Amino acid sequence: MSGGLLVAGTTSDAGKSVVTAGICRWLVRQGVKVAPFKAQNMSLNSFVTREGAEIGRAQAMQAQACRIEPTALMNPVLLKPGGEHSSQVVLLGRPVGELSARGYHGGRQQQLLGTVLDCLAELRATYDAVICEGAGSPAEINLRRTDIVNMGIARNARLPVLVVGDIDRGGVFASFFGTLALLSREDQELVAGFLVNKFRGDVSLLEPGLDMLRDLTGRPAYGVLPFRHGLGIDEEDGMAVSLRGAVRESVVAPPVGADVLRVAVCAIPLMSNFTDVDALAAEPGVVVRFVDRPEELADADLVVIPGTRGTVRALQWLRERGLAETIRRRAAEGRPVLGICGGFQILGEHIEDEVESRQGHVDGLGLLPVRVRFAREKTLARPAGEALGEHVEGYEIHHGVADVTGGEPFLDGCRVGAVWGTHWHGSLESDGFRRAFLREVAAAAGRRFTPAPDTSFAALREEQLDRLGDLIEQHADTDALWRLIESGAPQGLPFIPPGAPA
Repeated sequence: MSGGLLVAGTTSDAGKSVVTAGICRWLVRQGVKVAPFKAQNMSLNSFVTREGAEIGRAQAMQAQACRIEPTALMNPVLLKPGGEHSSQVVLLGRPVGELSARGYHGGRQQQLLGTVLDCLAELRATYDAVICEGAGSPAEINLRRTDIVNMGIARNARLPVLVVGDIDRGGVFASFFGTLALLSREDQELVAGFLVNKFRGDVSLLEPGLDMLRDLTGRPAYGVLPFRHGLGIDEEDGMAVSLRGAVRESVVAPPVGADVLRVAVCAIPLMSNFTDVDALAAEPGVVVRFVDRPEELADADLVVIPGTRGTVRALQWLRERGLAETIRRRAAEGRPVLGICGGFQILGEHIEDEVESRQGHVDGLGLLPVRVRFAREKTLARPAGEALGEHVEGYEIHHGVADVTGGEPFLDGCRVGAVWGTHWHGSLESDGFRRAFLREVAAAAGRRFTPAPDTSFAALREEQLDRLGDLIEQHADTDALWRLIESGAPQGLPFIPPGAPA
């Protein structure tokens, strides 16, 4: 086919990532050799490929939907926010420096366009189809001049564009029309149509609006996807996670033993790879919620301090909130605490940081015999090993180098009593290790909890990806979608001048 498509959205979080994954899974089930692509991703939720490249975790998930290994080609530019005004720029899987938003959009972004187009061209030469994901909205007219992820790449690569809108937020028709109206004539020519996401109710009530939208714009709707709970897998933005844990606060299935197990995840600033706890939430009888107050730790059987792009900042936040002292008391009482990556570093004795926060010597919580020094070179790895008598695989993304001076060995970190620490992201996705760890937690917490013997996180992920493929197959106009991907950029569609009557 050598086809392609850009999935854009009227807003951030309109559903671009899951729609892209759904289209990829639908295509691969038709026998199409397909790959995902996102030119530029801003996310603290990242992954390490087998060749040691860091990319957005959403693209790794989309590669899984395609049943292929993720590579750096699929996400050549990754921006990792370090605060309100700057981000680390990761190019082809390796960090190349820190830039302010003004510095990035002021010239650096446009310099990367050639690299981005080369990566896309290589994927298109290798696969039958490449399904690209945009970022934010293509109608961010203040950034259009330097855009390399939405209409900028669509125009350079002559990709047809499908605009996704989240109707659950309201105003989807205005969002569709307004998005199109704000684009230039040249960009509008690439927009083939629209896809409604997260619809609740009777589709027949929506159809008159879709007909009117087609009359106004000359562009059809390619489908109406119904609202489905639990499809927001591997979200890009940790800051978007509700502190009340709306997605993860309910027990998926009844516990096998007499008790449930309650997990509280500290919603620290610049939280990264919060999906580490998804494997816990997948276990029957395990309730996972994100918290930001000391009193919310009171009934927790396990407290998790997750990864962060700002370890020292997160440590200060824990102290300011009173969470640090509560965690210390828990440890003294033998109640379980797990630190992952930045969370592991926080649990140590002290941190020497002249790289991330540049605050020099900072005392940690002192719960693990670990001293951390931040190196300028980032560790990116895919380690495997054994812990608690089980095989474990994970991935590492960190500048902090840990000197472990005591305790019991635990993966690359250590354990003291009921306090564990490791740099390994994704370790809890190893089923046998996760069950062994939960048995240790339950024993320390005094809970009569038994992990289910047959929960497979990989199988659950596959089921979830198949559900995304089903959404496309059952609720999108797949014949029209196929023709669009195969034929390329649309031609002859009418121009909608700004200010046209609605």
